[in-house]
Amino acid sequence: MEVILKDIAGNVALVAEIICVICIAIGACVAVVDVFNAAIRRELGHRGFRRKVFKGFAVWIVLALEFALGADIVRTAIAPSWNDIGQLAAIAVIRTGLNFFLERDLEAMEPVHDTQPETA
Repeated sequence: MEVILKDIAGNVALVAEIICVICIAIGACVAVVDVFNAAIRRELGHRGFRRKVFKGFAVWIVLALEFALGADIVRTAIAPSWNDIGQLAAIAVIRTGLNFFLERDLEAMEPVHDTQPETA
């Protein structure tokens, strides 16, 4: 039974890793298209251009990191050794840290909306 579960977990992890790669590929393609469109419109030096491309790509990277971490967790979920657990912990800390800082940067780029109505 453990062998069957390991095979299933391995396949689920493989699918999650494929989705991770697809997310990064989509994000990279969108970023490249944005750069080409801006070059055609001569907006490469425009103030918000770099921020827009970064935000667009960072969203895809955050999603890819989630799938990659999920794949690692699934891969080590069935009867892990202490070595597997240590490697997963290191990978989880690194990926979670990357994800945290990317999301923090994305939130910092969001415009601040005043929730208080103006009084006359």
